[in-house]
Amino acid sequence: MIPAQFNVDIISELEQKIPSYKFIVPSIVIRELEKIKNHSKGKNRIAASVALKIASSEPVKIIEIKLKKNEKVDDALLRISKVLCTNDRELRRKARLKNIPVIYLRQRKYLAIDGYVPEI
Repeated sequence: MIPAQFNVDIISELEQKIPSYKFIVPSIVIRELEKIKNHSKGKNRIAASVALKIASSEPVKIIEIKLKKNEKVDDALLRISKVLCTNDRELRRKARLKNIPVIYLRQRKYLAIDGYVPEI
């Protein structure tokens, strides 16, 4: 929801930071964004709408991910991610404990990388 909230072109920034990676959004994230859009008002609703629009545009691909029994969305993201993009502080901490590089918004202006992202 960063693009709508802070006017940051995350796709361009990601293409510069990690050009050899494919950008995917798991279906479980899409479902969470749809819930936010349908049950929120104001800025959160607009931000979720923009995020959904970006997720359905090129070069981003949506992939179907199923949650395992008793698995939470964050745990599934940690299970499938090679690099994780999030501003969720707790999810970032868990990712770093699992040595998953994290890309996040810094100073509301640009994307920063926490950890080493190898070229693929």
